[in-house]
Amino acid sequence: MTEKMLKFVNTKGQTPEKFNPSQRVKNFSEIYKNYIAPKAQEQSSRCSQCGVPYCQIHCPLSNNIPDWLKLAAEGRLEEAYEISSATNNMPEVCGRICPQDRLCEGNCVIERAGHGTVTIGSIEKFITDTAFEEGWVKPIKIKKDLGQSVGIIGAGPAGLAAAEQLRKIGYEITVYDKYDRPGGLLIYGIPNFKLEKNIVERRTKLLKEGGIKFELNFVVGKNATLSELRKKHDAILIATGVYKSREVEILGSNLKNIYPAMEFLTASNRKGLGDKVKMFDDGYLNAEGKDIVVIGGGDTAMDCVRTSIRQNAKSVKCLYRRDKKNMPGSAREVANAEEEGVDFQWLTNPKEFIGKNGKVTEVVLNKMKLGEADATGRQAPEIIQGSEIKIKADMVIKALGFDPEDIPTLFSEPTLDVSKWGTIKIDLKTMQTNLDGIFAAGDIVRGASLVVWAIKDGRDAAEAMDIYLKNKISPESLKKLEKTFR
Repeated sequence: MTEKMLKFVNTKGQTPEKFNPSQRVKNFSEIYKNYIAPKAQEQSSRCSQCGVPYCQIHCPLSNNIPDWLKLAAEGRLEEAYEISSATNNMPEVCGRICPQDRLCEGNCVIERAGHGTVTIGSIEKFITDTAFEEGWVKPIKIKKDLGQSVGIIGAGPAGLAAAEQLRKIGYEITVYDKYDRPGGLLIYGIPNFKLEKNIVERRTKLLKEGGIKFELNFVVGKNATLSELRKKHDAILIATGVYKSREVEILGSNLKNIYPAMEFLTASNRKGLGDKVKMFDDGYLNAEGKDIVVIGGGDTAMDCVRTSIRQNAKSVKCLYRRDKKNMPGSAREVANAEEEGVDFQWLTNPKEFIGKNGKVTEVVLNKMKLGEADATGRQAPEIIQGSEIKIKADMVIKALGFDPEDIPTLFSEPTLDVSKWGTIKIDLKTMQTNLDGIFAAGDIVRGASLVVWAIKDGRDAAEAMDIYLKNKISPESLKKLEKTFR
């Protein structure tokens, strides 16, 4: 092993080459070039094979990272994919969009020792892309049909992960989603320069080939209530995610040309997919030639500013009430945005929107300073009195995070218990709601979070639902099973 591994002492860490900023802002293609096999092997060999792998500990999925790095270093890529995919339903997605600097790579032992982190995400992406190219990734083949069906509401990462896990066991799976394509946030929320849509589509195509059914353009509460779906299936999983934009409650918030982040990103992604988008085509959700102001400091804000740059905005400013050090988003994404020409206005907070003829024209800002630390240890921002400044704004994009929609009302199920924040309450051991046979997972339970956590929650929900279904077989399912074994 030592011949192939522990090369971090004399081999420097190297991420895949990025396209030049002046080149990449002209299109929506992914900005990182792919590793070639020798380079992937070389970078994998830098892993120190820790006795206590902090990369794995800090991965929500507990991916066996040292194992598949060792296999990659030895050129055993098919085996590496088998290990990687054993704990992760979408390693090609996580390799692209996970904030590795806050998770596995940020906790790499050799990074802490000053040798530079192992480029785990890029290697994960290389392994999985190679697996697809070589035909190693196969559709699900079940050993036997268990005769029970599960309905999953939401075709995002949590719902898709649960669907795959349950289908492997032998359940009939139907995924319901309000959009016209499966993928949820992966399709409509994340821009192509981070995750090209064919990457998601090839994964969902495999799920369809594995027998998972998709009911698209399906709105629960309109096409069918939650109660009606429960009668149709032996169990239900709610995995809708959270899409309700948080508001900026200041004077002028009702002016036109102030949009939620998801509305702006969805329009852009739909155009990239070849759809007709009236609001974009009419110029409202198109940043071209405009002074754009984005409010927020997370990864969604970075998606908005970088999308605006690619739409040929006149200027793009990002307002954040704390400093760069305290940004909640990935440091890597902030760096990419800076390279592409985004103007970050640190320690600023909107005070008022000013408009003309009903449309926003300016944003009044308060300059901020960091005061005493709050309960979480973060310094609380404070207004510097008399520091107001004005900046131009033809469009304002709100990227302040997401809250849950009113699921009990939307699904026509008022008895469904939710928390004071609107997230669905579940038993943390069984992942079941207060309604028998109805489970919930992902952001609709934990609040807005990372894709990798959604996958983890979906897998956990599948495991819990399997236990439930095995302990509670309906008379109809029992008849199906009897026919199967005759």
